[in-house]
Amino acid sequence: MRRTKVTQIYKKTGNLRAVHLLLGHTKMDSTVRYLGVELEDALAIAEAIEI
Repeated sequence: MRRTKVTQIYKKTGNLRAVHLLLGHTKMDSTVRYLGVELEDALAIAEAIEI
């Protein structure tokens, strides 16, 4: 259930940083692997989001 919820949040918002914070991961790589997205795509999305 946890993976499903954060995957839906990621797909709807494209906000990798928000998902990273929600999961409480210390490394962005962990979040990327958890979601099953390509690292380059995830980093491009993360860089595009201003926080």
